[in-house]
Amino acid sequence: MTRPSSVHIREVGPRDGFQNEPERIDTDDKVRLIETLGRAGFTRIEVASFVRPDVIPQLADGVEVLRRIDLPDDVRRMVLIPNSKGLDNALALRETFHEAAIFVSASETHNKKNVNRTVDETMADNDVMAKRIRGEGLGCAAVIATSFGCPYEGKVEMDRVLGLAERFAEAGATEVGFGDTTGMANPGYAGEFFAAALDRLPGVEVTAHFHNTRGQGLANAYAALEAGCSSFESSFGELGGCPVPKGSTGNIATEDLVSMFHEMGVDTGLDLPAVIEAAREAQDVLGRKLTSHSLVAGPIDWHLAGA
Repeated sequence: MTRPSSVHIREVGPRDGFQNEPERIDTDDKVRLIETLGRAGFTRIEVASFVRPDVIPQLADGVEVLRRIDLPDDVRRMVLIPNSKGLDNALALRETFHEAAIFVSASETHNKKNVNRTVDETMADNDVMAKRIRGEGLGCAAVIATSFGCPYEGKVEMDRVLGLAERFAEAGATEVGFGDTTGMANPGYAGEFFAAALDRLPGVEVTAHFHNTRGQGLANAYAALEAGCSSFESSFGELGGCPVPKGSTGNIATEDLVSMFHEMGVDTGLDLPAVIEAAREAQDVLGRKLTSHSLVAGPIDWHLAGA
């Protein structure tokens, strides 16, 4: 497989990142940070979710955020939908977003702890939602959590994960994202996995979503790229993680991912200094140092005097 010369990166910090913060971020700050990201060159941003506010209180102001943000016309807004009730609520605001993401965990235990349903129950609802989403003229993306391992069950068979992906595609999803929810992937398996996923899902956008929980996030992204993957998700400032189980922190930092790709000659369409500036603003809002490397070191400058 030839390495892609360009990739698309969806910024997920405003949803996946903010939901894992211990405190609520002020709505004004959320709006400002999302608009800052919108000026960095992103064409896709995951903005909010329609999960019940008592479950994810950090995102309880999602409707207000959707209504208030001012983004360039070419930036597609995505929302996360947990179930048909959430879709009902989202469609009442149909004009505020362009894409909807539905999801399932590949492992039974994680799915039960995350959404209190079996995988079969979740997928039956997803089949219905995918058709409704497409019927509304919206983009439909599917996300499979614990694609590379489950913190409760251990290994998750590749065939099981790709079987779920094929079912999503049959239901109408045009994109399937594979989530390393608690940082259990490794570069060797990531390369093997994405080569198989791209082979089994022709015509479907295959997206890599890695966490840096154990420090292997960028290595896994590199392996996915080498296997032919050209679609990625990441979070500015390395914000995010998974609330189930606790301690599963750290999406790949968008600025670190962009820096790596740019140094490799892979085009992202993004303004790296602007992404770093957005992460710096998030750091100021949160009042603590964030963990991305590019936020500390800045972009590489090959034109320094004496270099």
